[in-house]
Amino acid sequence: MWKSGFRWMFLILGTVIGAGYASGRELWQFFGSESGLAILLFTLFFIISCYVILQISSKEQSEHFSPVLRKLVGVRASYLYNIVMVVYLFTTTVVMLAGGGAALQVFSIPYWGGIAIICILLILLFVYDVKGMVTVNVVIIPIIVLTLAYVLIDAVLNSPDAVPTSVLEQSNWPAGFTFTALNILPLVAVLSAIGKEVKGKGEIIIASVGSGVILGVISLFYNQTLILVQSKLGLFEIPLFAIIQSYPFYMLFFMTILLWVAIYTTAASGLLGLVTRFRNVIPIPLWLMCLLFILLMVPFTAVGFSVLVAILYPLFGLINLYLLVCILLYPIKNREN
Repeated sequence: MWKSGFRWMFLILGTVIGAGYASGRELWQFFGSESGLAILLFTLFFIISCYVILQISSKEQSEHFSPVLRKLVGVRASYLYNIVMVVYLFTTTVVMLAGGGAALQVFSIPYWGGIAIICILLILLFVYDVKGMVTVNVVIIPIIVLTLAYVLIDAVLNSPDAVPTSVLEQSNWPAGFTFTALNILPLVAVLSAIGKEVKGKGEIIIASVGSGVILGVISLFYNQTLILVQSKLGLFEIPLFAIIQSYPFYMLFFMTILLWVAIYTTAASGLLGLVTRFRNVIPIPLWLMCLLFILLMVPFTAVGFSVLVAILYPLFGLINLYLLVCILLYPIKNREN
């Protein structure tokens, strides 16, 4: 029970701790000052969401997200959500491939060379089916979490300006809803793929509570650290670098690698949701389906995505909020079960 629970916990953390979260950009966009209550709400909503999704996935013995969506939003709405989910996973994975290529340019690797590297590593990951994804997260995510925790706690403890924020000033509490909603679609996509692997309620509780508490604590420290350096954030494209600017070069180098790995895990999560959705429609090995999707995605990495993102992401935000409400209300509506 404990071993399986931790496996799913790291899978959840790997899904959420992508490049946006690890770099601090998502946290600063949603939180900032007066956000203690918002982060607490996010933690609670996240735990409930993971528990509900895993519980439904286990009960349905799901291998992809369609059965879970039907339970959450109903049969009719699930058709729309299936389309939205595929578009969301496809576009976000394309962005991650492009980001993976751009990130390696820091090491003088050409853009297309960087894309080729991340694509090859993704295909190799799925040679081992879903187990490959789970195993990689078990190895990689603790390193990312511990490194982030060290940097953030060190920054807070060693800052002369680190003062507790007022408990009474919590005007940003609605961000707890929107930040949780941001992560709902990828959570449903990834956790639905392991329904047949989840064996008991104990491992669902361990995975849900463990991942929620870890993310809540890291988010709280990360947000507090960003508040301390907010005057410098305009000078850095990646907020994390404003925190570690005084660190030795090897630390900057290591954190750059860490951000690239976060991009890789996000791309892998997106592909996992896609390939498991279509594995019953196209009966081929997952690595081969992964290759086919990557061949479709690579040409889009040469296109400017600003217009696409500007149109699709607000839509994703609205749809995510509705899905979050459905998840939070699910235990109440189905309490007799």
